[in-house]
Amino acid sequence: MGLHLNENSGDDLVENHEINVTPFIDVMLVLLIIFMVAAPLATVDIKVDLPASTAKPVARPEKPLFLSVKTDQSLFLGEEKISREQLGQVLDAKTKGKKDTTIFFQADKGVDYGDLMEVMNALRGAGYLKVGLVGLETVGKK
Repeated sequence: MGLHLNENSGDDLVENHEINVTPFIDVMLVLLIIFMVAAPLATVDIKVDLPASTAKPVARPEKPLFLSVKTDQSLFLGEEKISREQLGQVLDAKTKGKKDTTIFFQADKGVDYGDLMEVMNALRGAGYLKVGLVGLETVGKK
């Protein structure tokens, strides 16, 4: 709260009712910096050589669950390396048993089609039937 000194009013001090916005701006700038630093950390950093697709992109959910297959047939759920035997258990833990959760599936170009189908069959065997295939978007190629 500020005071305004008026030389004409004598001993009476009049209150100044203006808001000091400087602390609010400081807080907003600090929050902006925090979000700028934290945003890149929220992405999946598994390098996968994706094939291109001409399909139109679909909106992503808030917390997508990515299942990745590398060229050496290693399996990753998010950034966590898992074995094919524990795929169902780990998915149940991540989705809290919700079998209707969409699993975003991505694989390297060099992954054999048979290996890809084994993982798809393991997903189906675990009860996860909603699978979204992830690919690179191509613009104007036909």
